[in-house]
This record gives sequence, C-alpha cells and structure tokens, in this order.
Amino acid sequence: MSTIITHKQFNNHIYQTEIAGRPFSLEFGKVAELANASAMVRYGDTSVLVAVTASPRPRDGIDFFPLSVDFEEKLYAVGRIPGSFLRREGQPSLPAVLASRVIDRSIRPLFPGDFRNDVVVTCTVMSVDRDCSPEAAAMVGVSACLAVSNIPWGGPIGCLEVGYVDGEIVLNPNQAQKHASKLDLTVAASKEKVVMIEAGADQIPDDVMYQAIVKAHEAIAAQVDFINGIVAEIGREKMTYDHADFDQELFDKIVAATMDEAKAAMDTDDKNVREERWNALIDHWHELFLEDYPDMDQYLEEITYKFQKKIVKAWLLQGHRVDGRQKNEIRPLAAEVGVLPRVHGSALFTRGQTQVLSVATLNTLSACQKLDTIWEEEEKRYMHHYNFPAYSVGEARGARSVNRREKGHGALAERALDPVIPSVEEFPYAIRVVSEVVSSNGSTSQGSICGSTLALMDAGVPIKAPVAGISCGLIQDDDGSFTTFIDIQGVEDFHGEMDFKVAGTKAGITAIQMDIKNDGLSHAIIKEALDITGDARKAILDEIMLPCIPAPRPQVSEYAPKMLTMKIDPDKIREVIGSGGKVIQKITAESGAKIDIEDDGTIYISAENAACCDAAKKMIDTIVFVPEVGMLYYGKVVRILNFGAFVELAPGKDGMVHISKLSERRVNRVEDVVNIGDMVWVKVTDIDEKGRVNLSLRDAQREIAAMEARDAKKNHK
Repeated sequence: MSTIITHKQFNNHIYQTEIAGRPFSLEFGKVAELANASAMVRYGDTSVLVAVTASPRPRDGIDFFPLSVDFEEKLYAVGRIPGSFLRREGQPSLPAVLASRVIDRSIRPLFPGDFRNDVVVTCTVMSVDRDCSPEAAAMVGVSACLAVSNIPWGGPIGCLEVGYVDGEIVLNPNQAQKHASKLDLTVAASKEKVVMIEAGADQIPDDVMYQAIVKAHEAIAAQVDFINGIVAEIGREKMTYDHADFDQELFDKIVAATMDEAKAAMDTDDKNVREERWNALIDHWHELFLEDYPDMDQYLEEITYKFQKKIVKAWLLQGHRVDGRQKNEIRPLAAEVGVLPRVHGSALFTRGQTQVLSVATLNTLSACQKLDTIWEEEEKRYMHHYNFPAYSVGEARGARSVNRREKGHGALAERALDPVIPSVEEFPYAIRVVSEVVSSNGSTSQGSICGSTLALMDAGVPIKAPVAGISCGLIQDDDGSFTTFIDIQGVEDFHGEMDFKVAGTKAGITAIQMDIKNDGLSHAIIKEALDITGDARKAILDEIMLPCIPAPRPQVSEYAPKMLTMKIDPDKIREVIGSGGKVIQKITAESGAKIDIEDDGTIYISAENAACCDAAKKMIDTIVFVPEVGMLYYGKVVRILNFGAFVELAPGKDGMVHISKLSERRVNRVEDVVNIGDMVWVKVTDIDEKGRVNLSLRDAQREIAAMEARDAKKNHK
C-alpha cells in the first residue's frame, strides 16, 4: 500500500511596516498554531518567535494574576555553540532575564485586575541582526499577539529604544550608534500614556532624558496604529473568564465599622508597629463578622489590601503621608564606610527602616565574568549582585536561589554605577560589589546604589563621580489629578501606582527603572518625577554621602591585590612566555606575582604586595629590553678580550666597546682603561643586522662632558 501525502496549506497573514527606517514584519498563522496567538517577528534580519497562551480556567486559591514571561536566547541565533559541558543552553543569562522583566512590566498593568488564568508569554530569539534589537522586536511582537488573541488585555502598546549620539536623540540606534551613544533607553507606551521606562545613561541631563522619552512616545503611536490595523483584520473576540471572587458586602461593612481604627493602625513610620496594629484589627474583624461570614478568612488578604489602599490613597491626595512626612521629605538617612574588617571596601547605607550593606571586592582581570549569550558583550569587568533575604522583611522563610527580582535589582545598581567606573587602563582590576539588604521598608535597589558608591570609594576605586539613587511614588484620583512624592516606603510602594527609580550623579542621570500599576503615565507626571528625584539625589550626595567619604581613598585596601600595568612590543610576547610557558612560570615562581598578557602587548601584574609586582616587572623589562641607538647606558664590564670590552646593559643583554672606542687617545691594552667589574657609561653607536650592539665609551664621555659644561654655564648665569 502506497503512502498518502497531502500538502499543508497555511492560512498565514503577513503585515509589514518600517520602524526607525528598517523593515519590520509580523507573520501570523504559519507556526505555533496551537497557541492562543503567535507570530514570527522579523526586524531587519532579527527573527523572534512570539507565542502567548492562557489557561482556559483560573488557577485556584490565588489572589494575584499569574503571568510568566520568558525571553529565550538561542545561541544558534548568533552562530555560536554553547560553552557549557552539555553544549546546550542552560538557565537564562542575566540579559535574557532583564529582557523578560522589561516585557513583563510593560504588559502586566494592562490585564484585568480580577483575571486569574495563567498567561505565559514566550519570546524565542532565532536570529540576530546586530543593527535590529531583538528585545524591541519581541516587545512589539508580544503586544501584537496579545492584541489579536482572545486573551483579555488592554493594549496594544509599542516599544522603541533610544540613543543619544553627538548631541542628537536617535530612535532604535544601530550597532555603530549604540557604541557611540551616551544613552540606552527603552520606552514602551500606548498611544496616550507611557507604560514602561528602562534606562542606562552616561550622566545624561534630566531635560535631555525627558526629551528622549517624549520623542520615543510620539513615534510609538505609529506602531500602535499598525497593530490596531492587524486586530481589525484578524483579531479574535476576547474570552469570557471567571472574575476573581470578592465579598464586597463584607468589605463595605468592615470599612464602615472600623475606618477610624484602621487609620490609627496605619498612622506610623514603623513597619513592625503597623503590622502589629493591623493584626489586632483583624482579630477585631473576627469578633464582629466571623459568625455571619464564616468564610471571611479567604478574603482577608484582599480586604487588607483594598482597605489600606483606600486609606493611603485618600491621605496622599490630601497631602498626608503614612509616616507624617511632607511629599518632598526623605526619611532619616545615615551612611557609614569601613564597617567590615579585611574586606576591600564596605559601607552601610540607611534610609528609614531600609538598610543595605554593600561590600566591594577587587581582583585581577582574569576574574572578569565570562558571558555566553546572544549579545555582543563577551565578558564583564564590573559586577553588582543584590541579595534580599527573608529576614529583611521579618519573614520566617529559608534561603532560596536567586530570583528574577534580585537579579533585576542587582543589574539596575550595576547599570547606575557602570558609567562612573574607571577604565581598565586607569584601574586594572575586576570589580564586584555585593549589596546585602539587611532591612527592607521600600526602595532597597536605590539604597544599594548609594551603599555601593560608598563601598567603591572605601575600596579606593577612583570612580568618576559618586552616584545616588531615589524613588518617586504616585497616587492618581479618578478625575485625573495626581500627587507625586519622594522616597516611597514599603506601604506606599505596595498601595501606590508608581515606583519611579532614578539614579545619577550631580551632572546627570545614570539609570532609570519605572514600575507602574495603572494604565500608564502622562508626560506631566514623568516631568515632575524627574524634577523631584533630581533634587533629591543631589541632596543625598551633598548632605549624607560626601560628608561620609568625600573622595575615593588614595590607595586600595592593604588586603586587596596590588596591580601594575606595562606595555611591551607584541612581538616580544613569545619571549616573555617562553617555550611551553617556562619563562613566565619562572617569573611567577620567583616574584610571587600573577601575570596576565593581552594580545596587544599589555601586561597586568598582580600580587599581594607592591614589591612582588616590581620584581616581576623588572624581570619582564630585562627580557624585552632593546637598546636604542644614540642612547647612554650605565653598565658593568663583564668580559675583556684583546680587541675590546663587553658591557652588560641589562641582565643577559651585552654590547661591545671596541678598543678603538675606549678613549680619545690610542689604547694598547683594554685593561689600561677598564677592568672586569667596572661600572661605566657607554653610548650605543649602532646595532647590526644580527642584533649585535656596538658601544662607545669615548662618545659617552664626550656627551657627558658636554652636558656638564652646559649645566655649569646655566649655573654661572
């Protein structure tokens, strides 16, 4: 019986446009047809497969929206084979985690608040064109897939990356422009509002940052129109779903009966006191309503959230904060450096009940982190890691592996400080900072930025300028009026609508990260947030951080490795290494120093003390020493023959003074002028084709005499 074959018919739809002058297309219906929606996104030669799926029923027993976003990097996309033992992709790299977080923060606020079905967004990067960002392509693809799917969502949105090159704002910069750019900004927005901002910058002025955000938002409108056109053609009707259950009647009774008690419980700057009071209030609720509402405990968390939000929002709109501060008032601050012995640099930064202990470690360049990703960067010299233990918020929970939030906050602090880290030529060390959050009541990421700046200065890292970080919150009323306030604490972050984090120096911004819980921000809100965070970070620098340590320490810690940098002719590298590495191994063994050699002839020497570094450098100088014609050298006579004397210019490097060049007068015997062991000045007259060095004692004496005569004449005048 013969095999029956039919040809697959694809009901695919291709939509094309341009983004920043480069072709962009979305192809629906050809691959991943079992997902709720999928598309092959192409931007230039960058290809990203986006698939969005939702469970048909809500997940039981949860009071949150279960959204997962995975940004999957496949190394075949850039023609690489993974470097792991298994030769396959492992856990997501940090850039992939950050891309997932950016997409998550952009789309999450636009889902219905009572939606409890699992939603999974998967972006698989399949090919990379360095001029066309896979992150930006994925974001637009996710927006389009959610918009055309049957999943309830309030988009679409668009996305653009922004650079700042030669004083000009550039949208979706290409690879060359990215290398020259002082700004790496990502903006996601609907047609009316900005929903996400993520930025790294080289001390960009606040007004330039604002202009870049506005320009990106204006250009995103075309992307939103493009997606809306697709939805009009192939968009599916949104699914009906089981709305999350909530007992509104019970909530209204609790609010009416205990509003004054709830306000009293909330009105404190101490997180522990507030929680103790609120727990007592819950006991009172049980006394009042448990008999009539026996299942009330299943709603307690949501009742607490809604009740506290109601109070916090009303207070903030009236200009009253939970802890009694003014809206532009920062919680009490403290800073201290050198808090840990033996480590290379340490600092404790305190803002209210938020405390971050940052520790800096210096090492040789061989300790740089090797990266195996689809991105261009292959190693990282400056690393920042952030840890958030459960005890920092008073929870009794054991330690777990590092989560995405910890990775994201560490990356934010790293991004904020990276522009001020000295170049490897200025400071040839690998640098790692770890921020341990020992107490958390809001804005720990910004506390880690301040603490890390202090720890780096304590370690003697010559940073270009100190960096401070601060966050801005937001409450909006139904009529569109809003209130912003500086330095949000935990309860304001939890119940507010924005966490706008800005880090920078006095000269400008180095990083921004924006989280929101509403449908987006107007330009007016963004402008006000930039203004008040700018004033705040300068005040923190002037009044707290710089009085603690006004400048980096002039020397690295005694416990840090000592470093020397030298440069040799690349052709001499082989001589320094030696056959089978024998020479460099001998230098390392005799000096006690560690030596790293770059292909361009740069040599990094490190050791526990400077003497070991100097010893290794001297040995290398000897190996690569090449005398220069016309130069004077002070050397030792090491051998005498009938026709001349051999003078050691450096260990293992001899030259010969012919008998005719020993003196102005005729010399019969070499010993009449010099003997073995004598130290004499000689001048290099020439080096022959075989590398033999010819010297002259007579010419050296003439030149020295001429210099002495000139000096004497100057002194006489």
